[in-house]
Amino acid sequence: MDLQNTFAGKHVLITGGLGFIGSNLAHRLVGLGAKLLLVDSLIPEYGGNLFNIADIADQVQVNIADVRDEHGMNYLVRNQDYLFNLAGQVSHMDSMQDPYTDLEINCRSQISILEACRKRNPGIKIVYAGTRQIYGRPMYLPVDEAHPLEPTDINGVNKLAGEWYHIVYHRVYDLRTVSLRMTNTYGPRMRVKDARQTFIGWWLRQMVEGQELQIFGDGQQIRDFNYIDDVVDALLLAAADPSADGQIYNLGGDEPINLLKLAQLMVDVNGRGSYQVVPFPPSRKRIDIGDYYGNYGKIHEHLNWQPSVSLREGLARTLAFYRAHQEQYW
Repeated sequence: MDLQNTFAGKHVLITGGLGFIGSNLAHRLVGLGAKLLLVDSLIPEYGGNLFNIADIADQVQVNIADVRDEHGMNYLVRNQDYLFNLAGQVSHMDSMQDPYTDLEINCRSQISILEACRKRNPGIKIVYAGTRQIYGRPMYLPVDEAHPLEPTDINGVNKLAGEWYHIVYHRVYDLRTVSLRMTNTYGPRMRVKDARQTFIGWWLRQMVEGQELQIFGDGQQIRDFNYIDDVVDALLLAAADPSADGQIYNLGGDEPINLLKLAQLMVDVNGRGSYQVVPFPPSRKRIDIGDYYGNYGKIHEHLNWQPSVSLREGLARTLAFYRAHQEQYW
């Protein structure tokens, strides 16, 4: 698909645009000639970082706003051709400790966004960032889109609701929506201040700092990973292709790996480091999903997407980025 022709000159709104995925998507879209509006609340706990767009700041418009503000969203969605709906609360632990905020951000705000689009811009194309967390503990592997949905935490429940608001608005109001159920995404511009949002981001920081990694349980838990550039590809393809309207797609990696081997690979790529296996904290054990890796066959068949960056290469690129820019992210 000719993405340059699709996005050149088009007006694109990215919620969560100063965060990890949003800012990497913004870099790609600037290169494609799109006219970008990045919306972000810059709430410190959620990953927005102005340094993420430092090198494209003069080529994008930034609006510091909260997607929970219905009146603001009514204004911001007008005249936009595409909306990448990436704003969200993604910490599983935070969702258990403060379920009301998770509900506000991952449910109420999604309705605010969709209502704004329905009323002010019904022709917009909306791509929603979903999550594999909604599947819960897998009953079979690899997990496909037909797998039962049994989330293990409040975040998973609310992200499932957020996804289905998008699908319902497609089916009832003909909004052009699509959801990508993302697995562990990693790469430059992640929030790595702590382990609240992503364990692999925290591990990457610890690698750079020379700290010892802690692996919960026996280290045999299997996960799959997508490098950020591959996820950006998927977002763009889902936005550009009309056949994706109303669809739900899994993303996934080609190299499922257990956490013990992941730690060993990170040490190898980093050239130094250490790790130890420690007991699961009870609060995390209760919501752990066990083994997971996804089947991305549907999006490969429909949109010809598949990951292209190997885990080793992606880890090397990410470690190099944080070694160069750690003062902006620690």
